[in-house]
Amino acid sequence: MTVKNIECGKIITETERLIIREMVQSDLDALCKILCDEEVMRAAYDSAFSVEEAQNWMNRHFKRYAEYGFGLWAVELKGAYEMIGQCGLTMQSWREKELLEIGYLFQKAYWHKGYATEAAIACKEYAFSVLNASSVYSIIRDTHIASQNVAVRNGMKIIDKFTKNFRYVDMDFFLYCADKINEDYKK
Repeated sequence: MTVKNIECGKIITETERLIIREMVQSDLDALCKILCDEEVMRAAYDSAFSVEEAQNWMNRHFKRYAEYGFGLWAVELKGAYEMIGQCGLTMQSWREKELLEIGYLFQKAYWHKGYATEAAIACKEYAFSVLNASSVYSIIRDTHIASQNVAVRNGMKIIDKFTKNFRYVDMDFFLYCADKINEDYKK
């Protein structure tokens, strides 16, 4: 009998189907299934990352965990012990302001199953209840309809549009927002 050696990052939160935890170095192969996949990345960033860029991406989130206590986290199915996507909170600039953003990226095999929405809702609740944030945002390309639908299901509305340069390409993005006061009102 072989036993799988599982290195697991700190668990941040759980949902009915998902565990959201800090990434660890052994997640790099799973992360590459997202960031190095041309189809996945075309929707979000126009082109796939190299393995070196994926490692740099991971390292930035390790630094964010240390600096802020949050970043993009690994998302795994309960009992599967493998990262299927990323969802979490990052500080992102928008028109010279720093905003708390909910971001999400998933392996293509896990699209259209509700995992991104489930994880994004959990991250919004974490931002409001643990970080005591008053608002959260998602910055989404104007052409990325599936991601926009996740934001809408997460109770967000478009409040702005702006052109940002990413990897030397100008891209149009929508700024989605959800406010804690509106969430409290719904309860």
